[in-house]
Amino acid sequence: MNLNDLRYVVALTRERHFGRAAAACHVSQPTLSVAIKKLEDRLGVLLFERTPHEVRLTPVGERVAQAAQRAIEAADSIRHIAQQAQDQLAVPLRIGAIYTVGPYLFPDLITNLRELAPRMPLHVEENFTAALGEKLRKGELDVILVALPFDEPGILTLPLYEEPFIVLLPSGHPLTNQEFVGNRDLREETILLLGKGHCLRDQVVAACPECRPSPDSGRVHEIEGSSLETIRHMVASGMGLSVFPCTAACVDRYSQRLLAIRRFRPPAPSRRVALAWRATFPRPKVIDVLREAIARAPASCVRPLVGAGPATAA
Repeated sequence: MNLNDLRYVVALTRERHFGRAAAACHVSQPTLSVAIKKLEDRLGVLLFERTPHEVRLTPVGERVAQAAQRAIEAADSIRHIAQQAQDQLAVPLRIGAIYTVGPYLFPDLITNLRELAPRMPLHVEENFTAALGEKLRKGELDVILVALPFDEPGILTLPLYEEPFIVLLPSGHPLTNQEFVGNRDLREETILLLGKGHCLRDQVVAACPECRPSPDSGRVHEIEGSSLETIRHMVASGMGLSVFPCTAACVDRYSQRLLAIRRFRPPAPSRRVALAWRATFPRPKVIDVLREAIARAPASCVRPLVGAGPATAA
């Protein structure tokens, strides 16, 4: 038994398909199939049930796959420890962010990291919170940027900044005559929201009950499976209003004749954005550099939280 055998088990567990698992491991399908069969023969147990249409783990296979994942992480940790003695900032960093943070933070973050850690290659990904959390636990990502709360066993979190929500509206809308907007002002408005699966949608609905989509009313619309950029275009075209985190407002991308923003009346609803990483992550200097790179990103509308306290275990 070797690490490649264990990687094949983990890949097949994840993909549930020999062809996709082989592609993920950069080997041919026969190579992976033969390796799995030899491992089963060596262990004297069946790890996977094969059918023409799918691959299923047996009960003992589930336990073996979990142990294989831990063994691979331990081996990676040994390799990182060795590399750590050389330079923690010369090893590739795999960083992920939720869709409502990545596009607005990554450009400045990447530029700052090039200055602070010029020899550290970056692999960047955007995804939903749940998908990022799963990849973080599996070791497929090193650190992620998420909105709090984010409670996962064995995961450390460091709050970075708090950003208020703002109301994004067409520049000719009557609410532009007000300095601030309250929840009650939105009761009769068409509100454009992200689809289910976006944590921002849930946070907006919690902070602004009047924004909640109602099946009994034709005045509130929900944009399923969309993005903030799609919603921004729809607001600019006069289809309704939306609630954005302030860092994503980006009104300067449009003529002032198309879009305007208004803040909520105090106390304004807000969210907290944090770094999250495995407690066993062996490169603490990376966290320090990331914290510094994010602190340097220009975002006058946010309240920095970096100095508020140490990282906490979820």
